Amino acid sequence: MKTEQYTVQKQRLPKTGKQIMGSVENDNIIVYQAYNHKIAEYAVGHQRLGGSDYSFNRMSWIKPGFLWMMHRSGWGTKENQEKILAITLPVVHFKTILQQATISSFDDSVYPSEAAWKLELAKTEVRLQWDPDHDPFGNKEARKAIQIGMKGDILKQFCSEWSIKIEDITEFVKNEYRKIQQGNVKQLDVPYETILHLNDPAIEKRIGISSNTI
Repeated sequence: MKTEQYTVQKQRLPKTGKQIMGSVENDNIIVYQAYNHKIAEYAVGHQRLGGSDYSFNRMSWIKPGFLWMMHRSGWGTKENQEKILAITLPVVHFKTILQQATISSFDDSVYPSEAAWKLELAKTEVRLQWDPDHDPFGNKEARKAIQIGMKGDILKQFCSEWSIKIEDITEFVKNEYRKIQQGNVKQLDVPYETILHLNDPAIEKRIGISSNTI
């Protein structure tokens, strides 16, 4: 996993807007999930999500932004989120997920009416949220970060067919979190991230991509 200093990344990435930012390389993107020990061990050992402790009957969320995942999992300190997985997913499959995504809040620039949005939200297998991104200390950023929830058939495909690598990066997370606790933010390393350009106006409109970044 390619990394860089957080202070460098902070200056390089957009400070506002709605863009998909993540680790992109060789037509793949890394998405993150946090699980308990049993689910994570099965996933790494079998290179797919599943097993007796995993439930396909609930929505499962993926996040391409590392620091957004760290905020939501408390850097791997929250109960049942102690193990952080980096899942390598071909961008083509990531775009398939986005093509089916329904945003979780009504946006009149995306849907003609609130009723139309609610109808689609009720039947979708993919739900997408834009939330404030966060810095390593948990402070809100002006830009938005994306998280995507899946259920049903598309979740089963994601878990068993689409990922090409599942890596446990918990030790990396712990090492970097110690730097934060010690106030060594200048030494903090994070995964190298960039904007994922979808080059698909239909998907961009569907999920509310905003290019007004600075």
